[in-house]
Amino acid sequence: EVHLVESGGGLVQAGGSLTLSCAGSGFPFEDYAIAWFRQAPGKEREGVGCFTRSDGSTVYADSVKGRFMISSDRAKNTVHLQMTSLKPEDTAVYYCNKYPPIDKYWGKGTQVTVSS
Repeated sequence: EVHLVESGGGLVQAGGSLTLSCAGSGFPFEDYAIAWFRQAPGKEREGVGCFTRSDGSTVYADSVKGRFMISSDRAKNTVHLQMTSLKPEDTAVYYCNKYPPIDKYWGKGTQVTVSS
């Protein structure tokens, strides 16, 4: 059974940094693209970035490009989202999922709150 568990969220001041983690079980990360998504209050869930381990490629939403970086820990089957220069508009619940996302794999996410 596949499980994806996000962690690492918290409250941070604007300009600060956080690193989120996505721990997967039940499938090998290296065979899939893993993406980060976020959903702010009152808004639809949006893609933040995607990592493909097979070729090491990453893509990011324009809104986070240059500030966020996705990395992976193969041994721990974990993907990280390193967030820097955080802005209040980055406040959201952050989720990870395969890409394209699979509905039944959505986890509870981790809350990131950026204060101004």
